[in-house]
Amino acid sequence: MATERTADIYPAIDVALVRRLVDAQFPQWAELPLELLDPSGSDHVIYRLGEELSVRMPRHAGAIGQARKESEWLPRLAPHLPLAVPVPVAVGEPDFGYPWPWAVSRWLDGEVATVEALADSSVAAVELAEFLTALQQFAPKDILDGDVREDLTGRPLADRDRATRAAITEVDGVFDTVAMTDLWDAALGAPGWDRPPVWFHGDFHTGNLLILDGRLSAVIDFGGLGIGDPACDLTIAFTLMSAGSRAAFRAALGVDDATWTRGRGWALTTALNAYTSYAAVNPRVAAQTTRQITEALIG
Repeated sequence: MATERTADIYPAIDVALVRRLVDAQFPQWAELPLELLDPSGSDHVIYRLGEELSVRMPRHAGAIGQARKESEWLPRLAPHLPLAVPVPVAVGEPDFGYPWPWAVSRWLDGEVATVEALADSSVAAVELAEFLTALQQFAPKDILDGDVREDLTGRPLADRDRATRAAITEVDGVFDTVAMTDLWDAALGAPGWDRPPVWFHGDFHTGNLLILDGRLSAVIDFGGLGIGDPACDLTIAFTLMSAGSRAAFRAALGVDDATWTRGRGWALTTALNAYTSYAAVNPRVAAQTTRQITEALIG
C-alpha cells in the first residue's frame, strides 16, 4: 500500500538509460520505439515500448519489489477479477548504474480515471465494489493456509500515527486540524478487522484506475498487494466518489461501521502524506489530495 517516504534515493531515469537496459536484456525489443508517459506516477517512470508493451522503472526504494510481485501474482489473480489488470511479460535486472529490478508488461489502453468522469457514477462505484469483492475472495490455498509472507503483509494504520499527527500540525491553517485529529483518533480507536485476512490492492486510488470509452476498464499498480485488513482499499471512495456514489459503493461492498472508519483514516493519512510531500511543487497532487482530505472528513 502507499507508504510514507523515507530517505529514498532517486536515480536518474531517462530514455537513454531505458533504451540501453531494454536493448541489452531484451534484444527482441531493441527496434521498438520508447515514448515517455507523462505524467508518470510518483513511484515509477513509465515508457511505452512499441504499441503493445510498457516499461515501468521504480523511482525510489519503496517501489522496488513491485516488478517481481506483479510477475508472481497478477497471472493468478487476473482470471478471477472483473476488470483488466497488467499482464507481466518480463522482469529486468539492475544494470548500467540503475540499481533495481524493473518490469515490462502488456500495454493497457485507456486513460486515468478522473473525478470529472466518474465521481457521480453509481454504476462505476458498484463496479469497483465488485472488483474488491472478487479480489477479497481470491484464496490461493498455498498462502492462506500458512503464515502470510512478509512481502504480502500490510502495515497497520497505527504505524502511521506519529507521521500523521505531524502532518496534521504542518497543514494547520489549510485544513481543519481539529476535525482531522478527531477522525484520526476515531480511526485508530475503531475495532480492528476480526475476520479471516483477505487480499487488498493496497494503493486503490483514482490514479490506478483506467477508463476506456467512458467506462472503467482496468486496475493497475499492484505494488501494495497484500493480505490482511481491506480497509486501506476504501481510499477510492474518497479520491473518486461523491456522496451518492460513495453510498452505493459502501452498500455493494457491505462495509461495517468500524471498517469504514478505518478506511476514512487510511484516506486521511495517505492524502496528508502526499500533500505534505508534493503539493508545493505539483498543483495536480495538491488538488487531488485536497479533495481526498475534504471527502474523508465528510465521511
